Amino acid sequence: MSDCLFCAIAAGDIPADLVHDDEDVVAFRDIAPQAPLHVLVIPRRHYPTAAHLAEQDPALVGRLFVVAGEIAASEGVSESGYRVVTNTGEGAGQSVHHVHFHVLGGRALTWPPG
Repeated sequence: MSDCLFCAIAAGDIPADLVHDDEDVVAFRDIAPQAPLHVLVIPRRHYPTAAHLAEQDPALVGRLFVVAGEIAASEGVSESGYRVVTNTGEGAGQSVHHVHFHVLGGRALTWPPG
């Protein structure tokens, strides 16, 4: 989508601190991190929500989780623990309507989250 921030990042039109880049998935550091590790993992193709992605390409959901785990390992938080979060809809806090997974770690994460 031409007006989607994350589509523009995936296309390389807007710079980002990339930590993963392949044919299907892009991951980059969040510009307002909520933990020492805060990376966003997105599909290159536009899906507005996790529900849309799960319905249209369930295999890609798994791929996003694999990449999230690889990032946690490469950033050194896989043993101490990390969280993978996706917000679906404005009521849940989704502010960019391109599905994205937050990978958070590097500090104790409390519950409930929000």
